[in-house]
Amino acid sequence: MKSHRSVALAGAALLALSAGIIPHPSLAATAAAQAGSDSRIAQIMQRLRDVQRFDAVAMAPNGTTVAWTFSEKPKEKGGSTTASSAKHGADAKTAREANGGKPGQILQLANADGTHVRAVTIADAAKSCSYDDLAWAPDSRTLAFLSNCNHGKKSDEQLDIYEVGVQGGVARRVTHLKGFVHELTWTPSGSELSFLFVKGDTHPISAVSATKPRIGVIGETGIERQGVAMLPASGGEARQITPASVFVYEYDWSPKGDQLAYVGAPPPGRDNWWTAKLYTQALGGQPKVTLDPSSVKGSLHGLQIALPRWSPDGSQIALIGGLMSDQGSTGGDIYLVSARGGEAVNVTPGIDISPSWLTWTGNQTLLVSAIAAGATRLSAFALHGSAPATEHPLFTVDSGIADGTFESAVSLSSGHGALAFIESTFDSPPEVYTAVLKTSAGGEPVGVTGSPRAITHINDAVRPMWGKAVAVRWSNEGFQVQGWLLFPSRFDPLKRYPMIVYVHGGPSSATRPGWPRDGYGPVPLAAMGYFVLMPNPRGSYGEGERFTQAVRLNMGYGDLRDILAGVDRVEKSYPIDDNRLGLTGWSYGGFMSMFAPTQTHRFKAAVVGAGLSDWKSYYGENSIDEWMIPFFGASVYQSPQAYARSSAIDFIDKDRTPSLIVVGEYDGECPAPQSFEYWHALRAMGVATQLVVYAGEGHAFHVPKDTRDVMERALHWFAQHLGTGQEGAS
Repeated sequence: MKSHRSVALAGAALLALSAGIIPHPSLAATAAAQAGSDSRIAQIMQRLRDVQRFDAVAMAPNGTTVAWTFSEKPKEKGGSTTASSAKHGADAKTAREANGGKPGQILQLANADGTHVRAVTIADAAKSCSYDDLAWAPDSRTLAFLSNCNHGKKSDEQLDIYEVGVQGGVARRVTHLKGFVHELTWTPSGSELSFLFVKGDTHPISAVSATKPRIGVIGETGIERQGVAMLPASGGEARQITPASVFVYEYDWSPKGDQLAYVGAPPPGRDNWWTAKLYTQALGGQPKVTLDPSSVKGSLHGLQIALPRWSPDGSQIALIGGLMSDQGSTGGDIYLVSARGGEAVNVTPGIDISPSWLTWTGNQTLLVSAIAAGATRLSAFALHGSAPATEHPLFTVDSGIADGTFESAVSLSSGHGALAFIESTFDSPPEVYTAVLKTSAGGEPVGVTGSPRAITHINDAVRPMWGKAVAVRWSNEGFQVQGWLLFPSRFDPLKRYPMIVYVHGGPSSATRPGWPRDGYGPVPLAAMGYFVLMPNPRGSYGEGERFTQAVRLNMGYGDLRDILAGVDRVEKSYPIDDNRLGLTGWSYGGFMSMFAPTQTHRFKAAVVGAGLSDWKSYYGENSIDEWMIPFFGASVYQSPQAYARSSAIDFIDKDRTPSLIVVGEYDGECPAPQSFEYWHALRAMGVATQLVVYAGEGHAFHVPKDTRDVMERALHWFAQHLGTGQEGAS
């Protein structure tokens, strides 16, 4: 859907006149500036593609071996490989040759200090492979994983289970599945493997994946069902062990391996996660509701739950409960519930961080990874029955971390003395990091030996094209608010720069530092000469549950005031031109990029990704309407005024901001009609706008050429309406 660039820009320049933006006086100067901008954009996109991505890391239970996967870098022209890939020697080359020399993923094993790297290969592999869900057997001798390496033509979405020994080499195929499989793990005995499974359908089931065409008897046919399946580790037929009447989202084995705990709800799975319950089920038995947030008393009532984890003695289950807008984006408080059922106890009331991942390290201790003021803090929490737990911080990193399983997760050895995770910052591309923990006689973490250190170096040669990042804090209406400010490349303190505000999705989420992906995001904007402010306003994670819940019945108001206060804060300290402010975001950030221009004229251009313009019509269009009730207090049919109050369409006559709007054709979370409504309204009001719909895409884009196209269009849009702080390439 690319338009001819010169025609598109000429038309947009005419529309800009009606919005009060003065075009460059010289057509020759405009053409020269455009050529420089095009060159800079091309270099930025290439720099993003230069990075090899780590997607998963797993520390063996005995703490001596680590496995990781990373994306292969395409060969340079002439067939040579990159220097960073060459550092891994013949083993990386072996994996590359097994993949037919085309970009895919590489799976490697290494000693825990990063030495003795060895490759894992698959016989008769397809030209391009993916690897996922790395899972070590309890005895640390075998790694199980998912891969599509033996897929046939037109079936590369099908994953199967493979196993390989600790020395690497050729892996053995264990299954020939037909369906979507993920969350692979070993049973505690090590004799069987279990996983979440959608039989007969390889299509991922989540709010962000592309929906199927809505045809047939809607709501009655094509209902997807996901349950826990298991099979012998040596291979055999998979059998489902949870009932089809419950869609299972996450699960955990009891220490003896005779019971499951899982978060589940009646199908369809896309919509009902927000009303899910905690179940326990004995093998061969029926599920029992152990915790129902809709009926409990206290702070968990009506909220969401995630990450159920059995205590080592099997007596309790820990989980995270809070106001969450998306499955997988976890934050809240830590709750304990008896494995027999009963009231859940909040053991972290009033804390000013948002626990995002946890695991037991003893019957009275938890290791917790939390979002803390735009950073990640790993802590040990000592439990005291129903009294508040005591936190002992171990270390904090100014970044998001992950191990490929859950957000903020680390991969921990069974003795709790070694851990591994993937980390990147705005300044440093992703690598695998490890840390050594000091433990008590009972194996409970009590400290850390030095700072986490990188054990891989495949991206050492890559440098950012943007400026430094600084954390900023400000106060507003009784709240402490945090954000990140990214400087433009080649910053000159004597110049004044335009600034773009990037609002994260959610709203229950947070911006933490990380190297940008090859697609749309805030960081490449700084490479074009902009300051970029990434606020974490009320509704975000990182300042405690009171802060997260402050967005209830307040979307577009309190959070917007926090954002504008942040703009004021950075303008007082840095040379930012208030007459050249831009606004952008995706999902909830897309909503804010539509709503904010109806409330303020400070933003002179916007790029709206997967936005939401009318909460009233949205309620009946999306595939996840259950998520709104915790935020609005009732359905749109019971309280239409609450939804209208936050709808950009209801205030559209006040909008004067030129807006580029992009959306996926099959977006079920923020459906394309929401973008059509906003685009149509802006056109009717005479405001410069452009709408681009991407064929086959869902809420999260997955086709590389589409994500790059969005980035290129956005950079051109802001350059056209705000100018840039500088031209040319570094």
